[in-house]
Amino acid sequence: MGDYVYSELPHGWANTTLGVVVEPKMGKADPRSTPNAKFIGLEHIEAHTMKLLGTIPADSMKSSANVFRSGDVLYGRLRSYLNKVHQPSFKGLCSGEFIVMPESVAVSGKFLKYRLNAGDFVRFASRANTGDRPRVDFNQISSFGFLLPPKSEQTRIADTLDELFSDLNTGLAALERARDRLKLYRASVLKAAVEGALTADWREQHPDVEPADELLKRILVERRCRWEQDQLRKFEEKDKVPPKNWKAKYKEPVAPDTTNLPTLPEGWCWATVDQLSEIRSGQTPKGIPAISDELGTVVWFRVNDMNNPLNKCWMADGGLRMQSNLAEKLNLKLFPRDAIIFPKRGGAIKTNKKRLLAFPAACDLNIMALIPASEVSRYLWQWFQGLDLAKLSDGSNVPQINNPHIAPCLIPLAPLTEQEAIVAAVQAQLSAIDQLEADIDAKLQSAQALRQSILKHAFTGKLVPRDPDDEPASELLKRIAAERKARIQEVTAAKRKRAPSRRGRK
Repeated sequence: MGDYVYSELPHGWANTTLGVVVEPKMGKADPRSTPNAKFIGLEHIEAHTMKLLGTIPADSMKSSANVFRSGDVLYGRLRSYLNKVHQPSFKGLCSGEFIVMPESVAVSGKFLKYRLNAGDFVRFASRANTGDRPRVDFNQISSFGFLLPPKSEQTRIADTLDELFSDLNTGLAALERARDRLKLYRASVLKAAVEGALTADWREQHPDVEPADELLKRILVERRCRWEQDQLRKFEEKDKVPPKNWKAKYKEPVAPDTTNLPTLPEGWCWATVDQLSEIRSGQTPKGIPAISDELGTVVWFRVNDMNNPLNKCWMADGGLRMQSNLAEKLNLKLFPRDAIIFPKRGGAIKTNKKRLLAFPAACDLNIMALIPASEVSRYLWQWFQGLDLAKLSDGSNVPQINNPHIAPCLIPLAPLTEQEAIVAAVQAQLSAIDQLEADIDAKLQSAQALRQSILKHAFTGKLVPRDPDDEPASELLKRIAAERKARIQEVTAAKRKRAPSRRGRK
């Protein structure tokens, strides 16, 4: 049985398993032979809600596909899609990653789709297989045990769930719209900040401040000085005398092209990412993923560590740990605290994740880091939050962000004292947005919990009243067993009829 707890068997209900009441369809067709048919892929069904997001013409597909009829239930068998269930109201073709389950004399399609979306079944199916992208076959889930109501009560349950979830989905849609508006508001705040709109009044009250171009000159001079000191140290470590004109090897950072750029507020200037930060990529030394030392003092972060809920802004949790002597042996370079890190390769770029290091740490090769000049670190982080990483990538099959993509990005640089006012103003507004988003997320989670609570009540006999005149589910099970037995006998008889007799073979 599923992990729902039943105090007693509701009147007219019966214990059964999925394999007893459902026989999946096995038919396939060539999509190109059905030009007017619709095709449903896994990506066309929204997880948890059973909502169909769209279809595509079947003849646009090349490989064979599963056939379904109106009223059949489609169940995504990939583990990552175990909450993808839908009952189409039309016939067509679907991905081979769906198990097609028609309704039977024992179970209605509308009831079945909700039953497959309930938490106890999802947990059962999730435990049926393991691996990176495991699939469940019907024989793995056919043993799932549940309570089967009478057929008429199945209809009443499904109709009631339709009504309840319609209201719930309306509320969820309103929450989603509110969250989308907050995202737009966040973007507008960040945009106004780097355009000077948030501090227009501040500038009127503080006319005599050091202009940003002086700040930029100072940053560039300090940067060159650090490079020269680093080169001298390297010469000294190798016991070498610096060659003539060694300073000429210094590579000036990319300067901004100010042609046709919008006018900035008084005292501001244009700068590039390359001028205000050092751009570095991470490292993935051979064999490092196999290293793990819980007592290690050096942390090596991977892209996936950005998904840790505890690393929403600051990278402070997770990662692979190692002792400092091993990190030195692997020649790992640590990025400093406050370094801005983000994905530089693959689909993770589209997630637009950006994080700050909470302490010095190493990162893998798929991560890029900006190490800002200390004076502008908070301002640069604020500007960077408004940047869309996907627009920086090279657009290849495996998208990448390389130094030439990000180095010339233009930054409207405010005077240092105005930067402090901008950061304070943005933090105040973003803090309010964060709180509103947290409230919306909590309500969305509560709605999902409510959805599962309703389903649990439905499938433990607590959602709709019973009708004593309903045909008991036990009779449905007898009838479906009789139908299968008769079908087996017909098939067996047909085989005997086709087989030549022993006498005929002689």
